[in-house]
Amino acid sequence: MVAYKLSAGTALLTLAARSLAVPVASEPTTTFTSAPAVTPPVRPHSNITDHGPYTGPPPTTTGAKTTDVLAPSIPALPPGPNAYDYPSDGKLHAPLPAPYTPSGGVGTNGSAPVYRMLSDFDYESIALALYQEWIELDLFHWGLATFSEEDFKKAGLRAEDRFLLQYMAEQEVGHATLLSNMLGPSAPVQCTYNYPVSNVREYIDFSQKLTRYGEAGVYGFLNHLNAHDVGQMLLQSITTEARQQMIFRQFEGLFPMPEWFQVGIPQSWAWTLLAPYISSCPANQTRLVWQNFPALYILNQPNPARINGSDVWNETTGGYTNTLSTADVEVDEDCINSTEEGVNCSPAITNNRTSPLSYPGRQVFLKWDEPGFPIGPNNSYITNTTANPPVFAAWVSQLNVTYTPLEDIQNNTAWTVQPNMETFAGDPAVNGTIFLVLTDLDLHVTPYNLTQLNPHVYAVGMYQSG
Repeated sequence: MVAYKLSAGTALLTLAARSLAVPVASEPTTTFTSAPAVTPPVRPHSNITDHGPYTGPPPTTTGAKTTDVLAPSIPALPPGPNAYDYPSDGKLHAPLPAPYTPSGGVGTNGSAPVYRMLSDFDYESIALALYQEWIELDLFHWGLATFSEEDFKKAGLRAEDRFLLQYMAEQEVGHATLLSNMLGPSAPVQCTYNYPVSNVREYIDFSQKLTRYGEAGVYGFLNHLNAHDVGQMLLQSITTEARQQMIFRQFEGLFPMPEWFQVGIPQSWAWTLLAPYISSCPANQTRLVWQNFPALYILNQPNPARINGSDVWNETTGGYTNTLSTADVEVDEDCINSTEEGVNCSPAITNNRTSPLSYPGRQVFLKWDEPGFPIGPNNSYITNTTANPPVFAAWVSQLNVTYTPLEDIQNNTAWTVQPNMETFAGDPAVNGTIFLVLTDLDLHVTPYNLTQLNPHVYAVGMYQSG
Protein backbone atom coordinates (compact mmCIF):
# COMPACT_ATOMS: atom_id res chain seq x y z
CA MET A 1 0.00 0.00 0.00
CA VAL A 2 2.83 2.37 0.79
CA ALA A 3 4.48 1.69 -2.58
CA TYR A 4 1.19 2.38 -4.32
CA LYS A 5 0.85 5.74 -2.60
CA LEU A 6 4.42 6.75 -3.50
CA SER A 7 4.07 5.79 -7.16
CA ALA A 8 0.71 7.54 -7.44
CA GLY A 9 2.17 10.66 -5.90
CA THR A 10 5.22 10.56 -8.19
CA ALA A 11 3.03 10.20 -11.29
CA LEU A 12 0.84 13.06 -10.19
CA LEU A 13 3.85 15.33 -9.60
CA THR A 14 5.24 14.41 -13.02
CA LEU A 15 1.95 15.24 -14.72
CA ALA A 16 1.68 18.52 -12.86
CA ALA A 17 5.22 19.52 -13.82
CA ARG A 18 4.76 18.86 -17.53
CA SER A 19 1.26 20.24 -18.11
CA LEU A 20 0.00 22.60 -15.43
CA ALA A 21 -2.59 24.21 -17.71
CA VAL A 22 -4.20 21.09 -19.11
CA PRO A 23 -7.41 20.00 -17.33
CA VAL A 24 -7.48 16.35 -16.38
CA ALA A 25 -10.71 14.35 -16.17
CA SER A 26 -10.43 11.72 -13.46
CA GLU A 27 -12.51 8.56 -13.42
CA PRO A 28 -12.53 6.05 -10.58
CA THR A 29 -10.65 2.88 -11.43
CA THR A 30 -10.70 1.16 -8.03
CA THR A 31 -13.42 0.73 -5.45
CA PHE A 32 -12.13 1.01 -1.91
CA THR A 33 -14.07 -0.71 0.87
CA SER A 34 -13.70 -0.90 4.61
CA ALA A 35 -15.32 -2.84 7.38
CA PRO A 36 -18.56 -1.11 8.42
CA ALA A 37 -18.44 0.84 11.66
CA VAL A 38 -20.65 -0.18 14.55
CA THR A 39 -24.05 1.48 14.06
CA PRO A 40 -25.99 2.37 17.21
CA PRO A 41 -29.47 0.83 17.23
CA VAL A 42 -32.59 2.97 17.20
CA ARG A 43 -35.17 2.77 19.94
CA PRO A 44 -37.89 0.15 19.37
CA HIS A 45 -41.02 1.79 17.97
CA SER A 46 -44.14 1.31 15.87
CA ASN A 47 -44.63 3.35 12.74
CA ILE A 48 -48.34 3.70 13.43
CA THR A 49 -50.13 3.17 16.74
CA ASP A 50 -53.84 2.81 17.45
CA HIS A 51 -55.91 5.95 16.91
CA GLY A 52 -59.09 7.49 18.21
CA PRO A 53 -60.32 9.17 21.40
CA TYR A 54 -59.68 7.53 24.74
CA THR A 55 -62.44 5.08 25.69
CA GLY A 56 -60.79 3.15 28.51
CA PRO A 57 -61.49 3.11 32.23
CA PRO A 58 -61.12 6.22 34.41
CA PRO A 59 -57.48 6.94 35.24
CA THR A 60 -56.14 5.88 38.62
CA THR A 61 -53.68 8.81 38.65
CA THR A 62 -54.72 12.31 37.65
CA GLY A 63 -53.04 15.66 37.32
CA ALA A 64 -49.48 16.72 36.68
CA LYS A 65 -46.90 15.10 38.91
CA THR A 66 -45.73 17.25 41.79
CA THR A 67 -43.90 17.34 45.11
CA ASP A 68 -43.59 19.98 47.82
CA VAL A 69 -44.34 23.43 46.33
CA LEU A 70 -42.30 26.24 47.86
CA ALA A 71 -44.22 29.25 46.50
CA PRO A 72 -47.23 30.04 44.28
CA SER A 73 -44.92 31.59 41.66
CA ILE A 74 -41.29 32.55 41.11
CA PRO A 75 -40.81 36.20 42.04
CA ALA A 76 -39.47 38.65 39.47
CA LEU A 77 -35.99 39.86 40.41
CA PRO A 78 -33.63 42.51 39.02
CA PRO A 79 -30.67 41.48 36.82
CA GLY A 80 -27.84 39.58 38.52
CA PRO A 81 -24.95 41.39 40.23
CA ASN A 82 -22.52 40.99 37.30
CA ALA A 83 -24.99 41.53 34.47
CA TYR A 84 -23.48 44.85 33.39
CA ASP A 85 -19.81 44.29 34.28
CA TYR A 86 -18.44 43.21 30.91
CA PRO A 87 -17.62 46.34 28.83
CA SER A 88 -18.52 44.81 25.42
CA ASP A 89 -16.09 47.12 23.60
CA GLY A 90 -14.52 44.68 21.15
CA LYS A 91 -11.26 44.34 23.14
CA LEU A 92 -9.85 41.32 24.99
CA HIS A 93 -10.08 41.66 28.77
CA ALA A 94 -8.46 38.45 30.04
CA PRO A 95 -5.60 36.13 29.04
CA LEU A 96 -6.36 33.54 26.36
CA PRO A 97 -6.59 30.01 27.85
CA ALA A 98 -5.27 28.66 24.53
CA PRO A 99 -4.31 30.14 21.14
CA TYR A 100 -7.25 31.74 19.29
CA THR A 101 -9.50 31.03 22.28
CA PRO A 102 -11.04 33.92 24.21
CA SER A 103 -11.67 33.51 27.92
CA GLY A 104 -15.17 32.69 29.14
CA GLY A 105 -17.93 30.49 27.86
CA VAL A 106 -19.69 27.49 29.40
CA GLY A 107 -18.27 23.98 29.01
CA THR A 108 -15.04 25.30 27.52
CA ASN A 109 -12.55 24.18 30.19
CA GLY A 110 -11.82 20.81 28.60
CA SER A 111 -14.12 18.71 30.78
CA ALA A 112 -15.61 15.77 28.87
CA PRO A 113 -19.37 16.03 28.21
CA VAL A 114 -21.55 13.28 29.68
CA TYR A 115 -24.91 14.01 28.00
CA ARG A 116 -27.12 13.30 31.00
CA MET A 117 -29.68 15.27 32.98
CA LEU A 118 -28.42 17.50 35.79
CA SER A 119 -31.74 18.64 37.30
CA ASP A 120 -35.48 18.00 37.44
CA PHE A 121 -35.83 20.92 35.04
CA ASP A 122 -33.59 19.14 32.54
CA TYR A 123 -35.41 15.81 32.84
CA GLU A 124 -38.94 17.22 32.58
CA SER A 125 -38.01 19.43 29.63
CA ILE A 126 -36.32 16.69 27.62
CA ALA A 127 -39.12 14.24 28.48
CA LEU A 128 -41.60 16.76 27.06
CA ALA A 129 -39.51 17.03 23.90
CA LEU A 130 -39.56 13.23 23.62
CA TYR A 131 -43.36 13.16 23.86
CA GLN A 132 -43.29 15.58 20.92
CA GLU A 133 -40.91 13.44 18.87
CA TRP A 134 -43.07 10.35 19.39
CA ILE A 135 -46.25 12.05 18.16
CA GLU A 136 -44.47 13.42 15.10
CA LEU A 137 -43.14 9.97 14.22
CA ASP A 138 -46.67 8.60 14.41
CA LEU A 139 -48.35 11.56 12.70
CA PHE A 140 -46.14 11.49 9.63
CA HIS A 141 -46.54 7.73 9.14
CA TRP A 142 -50.27 7.92 9.89
CA GLY A 143 -50.89 10.48 7.17
CA LEU A 144 -49.21 8.32 4.55
CA ALA A 145 -51.15 5.24 5.65
CA THR A 146 -54.52 6.94 6.04
CA PHE A 147 -54.78 9.01 2.86
CA SER A 148 -54.46 7.55 -0.61
CA GLU A 149 -52.15 8.61 -3.40
CA GLU A 150 -55.17 10.19 -5.05
CA ASP A 151 -56.01 12.12 -1.87
CA PHE A 152 -52.53 13.62 -1.86
CA LYS A 153 -52.76 14.43 -5.58
CA LYS A 154 -55.97 16.38 -5.01
CA ALA A 155 -54.05 18.46 -2.46
CA GLY A 156 -51.32 19.07 -5.06
CA LEU A 157 -48.78 16.68 -3.50
CA ARG A 158 -46.84 14.21 -5.65
CA ALA A 159 -44.94 10.99 -5.01
CA GLU A 160 -41.78 13.00 -4.26
CA ASP A 161 -43.67 14.97 -1.61
CA ARG A 162 -44.96 11.79 0.00
CA PHE A 163 -41.42 10.44 0.09
CA LEU A 164 -40.27 13.61 1.82
CA LEU A 165 -43.01 13.05 4.41
CA GLN A 166 -41.79 9.47 4.83
CA TYR A 167 -38.24 10.71 5.30
CA MET A 168 -39.35 13.20 7.95
CA ALA A 169 -40.93 10.29 9.84
CA GLU A 170 -37.58 8.49 9.70
CA GLN A 171 -35.87 11.58 11.09
CA GLU A 172 -38.13 11.32 14.12
CA VAL A 173 -36.84 7.81 14.83
CA GLY A 174 -33.38 9.33 15.28
CA HIS A 175 -34.67 12.20 17.41
CA ALA A 176 -36.65 9.87 19.70
CA THR A 177 -33.65 7.56 20.05
CA LEU A 178 -31.30 10.41 20.91
CA LEU A 179 -33.54 11.86 23.63
CA SER A 180 -34.39 8.41 25.03
CA ASN A 181 -30.71 7.54 25.34
CA MET A 182 -29.98 10.73 27.26
CA LEU A 183 -33.00 10.34 29.56
CA GLY A 184 -32.27 6.73 30.41
CA PRO A 185 -34.52 3.72 31.18
CA SER A 186 -37.46 5.79 32.44
CA ALA A 187 -37.77 7.77 29.19
CA PRO A 188 -41.38 8.11 27.97
CA VAL A 189 -42.45 5.59 25.35
CA GLN A 190 -44.83 5.79 22.39
CA CYS A 191 -48.51 6.36 23.10
CA THR A 192 -51.67 6.25 20.99
CA TYR A 193 -53.01 9.37 19.34
CA ASN A 194 -56.07 11.12 17.97
CA TYR A 195 -55.85 13.77 15.26
CA PRO A 196 -58.54 16.39 14.48
CA VAL A 197 -58.42 15.94 10.70
CA SER A 198 -60.45 14.20 8.00
CA ASN A 199 -58.57 14.98 4.78
CA VAL A 200 -55.10 15.86 3.48
CA ARG A 201 -55.58 19.64 3.60
CA GLU A 202 -56.57 19.49 7.26
CA TYR A 203 -53.77 17.01 7.95
CA ILE A 204 -51.12 19.31 6.46
CA ASP A 205 -52.43 22.31 8.40
CA PHE A 206 -52.45 20.35 11.65
CA SER A 207 -48.91 19.13 10.96
CA GLN A 208 -47.54 22.62 10.35
CA LYS A 209 -49.12 23.80 13.60
CA LEU A 210 -47.92 20.77 15.58
CA THR A 211 -44.34 21.19 14.37
CA ARG A 212 -44.58 24.91 15.18
CA TYR A 213 -45.40 24.38 18.85
CA GLY A 214 -42.93 21.51 19.05
CA GLU A 215 -40.16 23.73 17.71
CA ALA A 216 -41.19 26.75 19.79
CA GLY A 217 -41.49 24.66 22.96
CA VAL A 218 -37.83 23.67 22.72
CA TYR A 219 -36.62 27.18 21.94
CA GLY A 220 -38.35 28.32 25.10
CA PHE A 221 -36.30 26.13 27.46
CA LEU A 222 -33.12 25.31 25.54
CA ASN A 223 -30.92 28.00 27.08
CA HIS A 224 -32.28 27.35 30.58
CA LEU A 225 -31.03 23.74 30.76
CA ASN A 226 -28.42 22.96 33.41
CA ALA A 227 -26.99 20.30 31.08
CA HIS A 228 -25.53 22.36 28.25
CA ASP A 229 -24.18 19.25 26.54
CA VAL A 230 -27.72 17.84 26.40
CA GLY A 231 -28.87 21.17 25.01
CA GLN A 232 -26.31 20.93 22.22
CA MET A 233 -27.68 17.55 21.15
CA LEU A 234 -31.26 18.80 21.29
CA LEU A 235 -30.34 21.89 19.28
CA GLN A 236 -29.05 19.69 16.48
CA SER A 237 -32.38 17.86 16.29
CA ILE A 238 -34.76 20.79 16.75
CA THR A 239 -33.19 22.65 13.84
CA THR A 240 -34.33 19.71 11.71
CA GLU A 241 -37.85 20.15 13.03
CA ALA A 242 -37.71 23.82 12.05
CA ARG A 243 -37.10 22.69 8.48
CA GLN A 244 -40.04 20.29 8.74
CA GLN A 245 -42.34 23.10 9.84
CA MET A 246 -41.34 25.20 6.85
CA ILE A 247 -41.91 22.26 4.51
CA PHE A 248 -45.44 21.83 5.82
CA ARG A 249 -46.05 25.52 5.17
CA GLN A 250 -44.89 24.98 1.59
CA PHE A 251 -47.13 21.91 1.30
CA GLU A 252 -50.00 24.12 2.44
CA GLY A 253 -49.27 26.83 -0.11
CA LEU A 254 -48.23 29.35 2.53
CA PHE A 255 -45.27 31.72 2.42
CA PRO A 256 -42.50 29.51 3.85
CA MET A 257 -40.91 31.83 6.42
CA PRO A 258 -42.81 35.09 6.96
CA GLU A 259 -40.86 36.13 10.07
CA TRP A 260 -37.35 37.32 10.91
CA PHE A 261 -37.18 35.41 14.22
CA GLN A 262 -38.66 32.16 15.51
CA VAL A 263 -40.70 32.30 18.68
CA GLY A 264 -40.06 30.33 21.86
CA ILE A 265 -42.80 29.39 24.35
CA PRO A 266 -42.85 27.91 27.90
CA GLN A 267 -43.03 24.15 28.38
CA SER A 268 -46.53 24.32 29.85
CA TRP A 269 -47.83 25.99 26.69
CA ALA A 270 -46.26 23.29 24.52
CA TRP A 271 -47.69 20.53 26.74
CA THR A 272 -51.09 22.24 26.71
CA LEU A 273 -51.09 22.14 22.90
CA LEU A 274 -49.72 18.60 22.63
CA ALA A 275 -51.63 16.68 25.32
CA PRO A 276 -55.14 16.85 23.73
CA TYR A 277 -53.94 14.70 20.83
CA ILE A 278 -52.55 11.87 23.00
CA SER A 279 -55.25 9.26 23.63
CA SER A 280 -53.53 6.82 25.94
CA CYS A 281 -50.11 5.76 27.20
CA PRO A 282 -48.93 2.56 28.91
CA ALA A 283 -49.66 2.21 32.61
CA ASN A 284 -46.03 2.70 33.62
CA GLN A 285 -45.49 5.75 31.43
CA THR A 286 -43.36 8.55 32.88
CA ARG A 287 -45.68 11.46 33.66
CA LEU A 288 -44.89 15.14 33.29
CA VAL A 289 -44.95 18.08 35.69
CA TRP A 290 -46.19 20.70 33.22
CA GLN A 291 -49.50 22.56 33.44
CA ASN A 292 -52.43 22.04 31.06
CA PHE A 293 -54.23 25.33 30.43
CA PRO A 294 -57.83 25.53 29.18
CA ALA A 295 -58.45 25.70 25.44
CA LEU A 296 -58.79 28.94 23.48
CA TYR A 297 -61.03 28.81 20.39
CA ILE A 298 -60.57 31.40 17.66
CA LEU A 299 -64.03 31.67 16.15
CA ASN A 300 -62.90 33.46 13.00
CA GLN A 301 -59.53 31.75 12.68
CA PRO A 302 -58.11 32.57 9.22
CA ASN A 303 -58.48 29.61 6.86
CA PRO A 304 -55.55 29.08 4.43
CA ALA A 305 -57.77 26.88 2.22
CA ARG A 306 -59.97 29.84 1.28
CA ILE A 307 -59.38 32.46 -1.40
CA ASN A 308 -60.46 35.05 1.14
CA GLY A 309 -58.88 33.40 4.16
CA SER A 310 -59.85 36.13 6.61
CA ASP A 311 -63.58 36.07 5.79
CA VAL A 312 -64.48 33.05 7.91
CA TRP A 313 -66.58 31.94 10.83
CA ASN A 314 -66.21 28.74 12.83
CA GLU A 315 -64.03 26.92 10.31
CA THR A 316 -61.74 24.95 12.60
CA THR A 317 -61.77 21.36 13.84
CA GLY A 318 -61.48 22.40 17.49
CA GLY A 319 -59.61 24.52 20.00
CA TYR A 320 -55.94 24.68 20.98
CA THR A 321 -54.29 24.34 17.51
CA ASN A 322 -57.44 25.68 15.83
CA THR A 323 -56.73 23.53 12.76
CA LEU A 324 -58.50 24.57 9.57
CA SER A 325 -61.64 22.77 8.41
CA THR A 326 -62.51 22.42 4.71
CA ALA A 327 -66.08 21.26 5.39
CA ASP A 328 -67.73 24.55 4.41
CA VAL A 329 -65.30 25.63 1.67
CA GLU A 330 -67.05 25.51 -1.71
CA VAL A 331 -65.13 24.58 -4.86
CA ASP A 332 -65.15 28.14 -6.21
CA GLU A 333 -63.97 29.47 -2.82
CA ASP A 334 -61.03 27.07 -2.53
CA CYS A 335 -57.75 28.76 -3.38
CA ILE A 336 -56.19 25.54 -4.69
CA ASN A 337 -58.69 25.64 -7.59
CA SER A 338 -57.79 29.18 -8.64
CA THR A 339 -55.45 29.76 -11.59
CA GLU A 340 -54.77 33.37 -10.64
CA GLU A 341 -51.29 34.27 -9.44
CA GLY A 342 -51.39 35.54 -5.88
CA VAL A 343 -54.62 33.62 -5.25
CA ASN A 344 -53.72 30.02 -6.04
CA CYS A 345 -52.41 28.20 -2.97
CA SER A 346 -51.11 24.96 -4.43
CA PRO A 347 -48.00 23.50 -2.80
CA ALA A 348 -44.94 25.43 -3.94
CA ILE A 349 -41.53 26.63 -2.86
CA THR A 350 -43.25 29.91 -2.08
CA ASN A 351 -46.59 31.64 -2.49
CA ASN A 352 -47.40 35.26 -1.76
CA ARG A 353 -51.10 35.92 -1.23
CA THR A 354 -52.63 39.02 -2.74
CA SER A 355 -55.16 39.06 0.09
CA PRO A 356 -53.49 38.31 3.43
CA LEU A 357 -54.92 35.76 5.84
CA SER A 358 -55.02 38.42 8.55
CA TYR A 359 -54.03 42.04 9.05
CA PRO A 360 -53.55 44.67 11.78
CA GLY A 361 -56.90 45.98 13.00
CA ARG A 362 -58.72 42.72 12.25
CA GLN A 363 -61.44 41.94 14.78
CA VAL A 364 -60.77 38.52 16.31
CA PHE A 365 -63.55 36.67 18.12
CA LEU A 366 -62.64 34.32 20.95
CA LYS A 367 -64.16 31.68 23.18
CA TRP A 368 -62.47 29.73 25.97
CA ASP A 369 -63.07 26.80 28.28
CA GLU A 370 -63.25 26.80 32.03
CA PRO A 371 -60.52 24.84 33.84
CA GLY A 372 -61.14 21.39 35.30
CA PHE A 373 -61.51 19.25 32.16
CA PRO A 374 -59.77 15.86 31.91
CA ILE A 375 -57.33 15.81 29.01
CA GLY A 376 -54.25 14.12 27.62
CA PRO A 377 -53.11 10.51 27.99
CA ASN A 378 -55.92 8.36 29.42
CA ASN A 379 -57.74 11.60 30.34
CA SER A 380 -55.40 11.63 33.33
CA TYR A 381 -54.38 15.30 33.30
CA ILE A 382 -56.69 18.13 34.36
CA THR A 383 -56.78 21.60 32.80
CA ASN A 384 -55.84 24.24 35.32
CA THR A 385 -55.18 27.94 35.66
CA THR A 386 -54.13 30.15 38.56
CA ALA A 387 -55.16 33.32 36.74
CA ASN A 388 -58.17 35.50 37.41
CA PRO A 389 -60.74 35.82 34.60
CA PRO A 390 -58.92 37.10 31.49
CA VAL A 391 -58.96 40.73 30.38
CA PHE A 392 -56.10 40.74 27.83
CA ALA A 393 -55.07 38.81 24.75
CA ALA A 394 -51.29 38.30 24.55
CA TRP A 395 -49.96 37.96 21.00
CA VAL A 396 -46.71 35.96 21.24
CA SER A 397 -44.65 36.04 18.07
CA GLN A 398 -40.98 36.38 17.15
CA LEU A 399 -39.39 38.50 19.93
CA ASN A 400 -42.62 40.19 20.99
CA VAL A 401 -45.40 39.81 23.53
CA THR A 402 -48.05 42.42 22.74
CA TYR A 403 -51.28 42.81 24.70
CA THR A 404 -54.64 43.93 23.41
CA PRO A 405 -57.70 44.37 25.66
CA LEU A 406 -60.57 41.92 25.51
CA GLU A 407 -63.82 43.66 24.58
CA ASP A 408 -67.43 42.70 25.33
CA ILE A 409 -66.49 39.90 27.74
CA GLN A 410 -69.44 37.65 28.53
CA ASN A 411 -69.97 33.91 29.06
CA ASN A 412 -66.34 33.06 28.23
CA THR A 413 -66.44 34.94 24.94
CA ALA A 414 -64.91 38.24 23.85
CA TRP A 415 -63.29 39.93 20.92
CA THR A 416 -60.03 41.78 20.45
CA VAL A 417 -58.10 43.42 17.62
CA GLN A 418 -54.98 42.11 15.91
CA PRO A 419 -52.28 44.62 16.89
CA ASN A 420 -50.17 46.68 14.53
CA MET A 421 -46.53 46.39 15.57
CA GLU A 422 -43.16 45.48 14.11
CA THR A 423 -40.26 43.57 15.67
CA PHE A 424 -37.94 45.88 13.78
CA ALA A 425 -38.87 48.30 11.03
CA GLY A 426 -40.08 46.26 8.07
CA ASP A 427 -40.90 43.09 10.04
CA PRO A 428 -44.57 42.80 11.08
CA ALA A 429 -44.45 40.95 14.40
CA VAL A 430 -47.79 39.17 13.98
CA ASN A 431 -47.02 36.99 10.99
CA GLY A 432 -47.00 33.26 10.37
CA THR A 433 -48.33 30.71 12.86
CA ILE A 434 -48.26 32.37 16.27
CA PHE A 435 -49.49 31.86 19.82
CA LEU A 436 -52.45 33.67 21.33
CA VAL A 437 -53.05 33.40 25.08
CA LEU A 438 -55.54 35.06 27.39
CA THR A 439 -54.20 36.70 30.55
CA ASP A 440 -55.40 38.63 33.58
CA LEU A 441 -52.44 41.05 33.45
CA ASP A 442 -50.34 42.78 30.79
CA LEU A 443 -47.07 41.72 32.42
CA HIS A 444 -43.84 42.87 30.77
CA VAL A 445 -41.88 39.79 29.69
CA THR A 446 -39.20 39.03 27.10
CA PRO A 447 -38.20 35.84 25.28
CA TYR A 448 -35.85 34.69 28.08
CA ASN A 449 -38.34 35.10 30.94
CA LEU A 450 -41.64 34.40 29.18
CA THR A 451 -42.44 31.70 31.77
CA GLN A 452 -43.05 34.51 34.29
CA LEU A 453 -46.38 34.99 32.50
CA ASN A 454 -47.68 31.48 33.36
CA PRO A 455 -49.42 32.43 36.66
CA HIS A 456 -51.46 34.96 34.67
CA VAL A 457 -52.39 32.73 31.70
CA TYR A 458 -55.99 31.58 31.49
CA ALA A 459 -56.25 29.86 28.07
CA VAL A 460 -53.90 28.96 25.20
CA GLY A 461 -54.41 28.71 21.44
CA MET A 462 -52.74 29.18 18.05
CA TYR A 463 -53.54 31.93 15.56
CA GLN A 464 -52.98 31.61 11.80
CA SER A 465 -51.81 35.08 10.87
CA GLY A 466 -50.21 36.16 7.64
